[in-house]
Amino acid sequence: MDNANPTILDVSQLPSRRQKQTKARDGPDSKYDHILFPKQAWPWGPKNSSSWPSDEEDEADDQDQDGEYVEEPIDEQEIYDLISSISDPEHPNTLGQLSVVNLPDIHITPSPVERLDPQALRTVVVELTPTITHCSMATIIGLAVRVRLESVLPPNYRVDVRMKDGSHDQDDQLNKQLADKERVAAALENDSLKRMLGDMLKTCAF
Repeated sequence: MDNANPTILDVSQLPSRRQKQTKARDGPDSKYDHILFPKQAWPWGPKNSSSWPSDEEDEADDQDQDGEYVEEPIDEQEIYDLISSISDPEHPNTLGQLSVVNLPDIHITPSPVERLDPQALRTVVVELTPTITHCSMATIIGLAVRVRLESVLPPNYRVDVRMKDGSHDQDDQLNKQLADKERVAAALENDSLKRMLGDMLKTCAF
């Protein structure tokens, strides 16, 4: 084990948001809705209270000027939610708890605040921070993050996983490995590696 005593965050310290209820989406990417927008119990009391907007107001808010429904783009918090629950290969903790994955180190371009065509090409960059600068499992962790995102994001999202500058003694070399699609594909043919990645992804909530 590379780092026997890593700093561990409590789950309550991890970034999160209370998701609002969303309307069902149609189209080729709607198959991801059960992953990205799981149903949750409403935590702030009954929805039919006088302070809560009516269904008609809700519907109006979710429509653009042409009367069509507008889906909210995936943002950095949602990407964090997808990968922070991945298990570390050496410790009984998640990448979020070990601060290997951090919300400020997730970047989406073009920015989600730019209301572009839902099918527009977007790039998700995730910068990882290993618990120590000579972590021997950094490549495995990077692969797990990449596999997780590529398996759940719509096809117009490109995934770029890398080590944060200065976070690893060999960050340049590791970044080249993680960016090499042929090398990644070959690595994923390894049965023992696939089992390890499967174990790491078991703790993902959805």
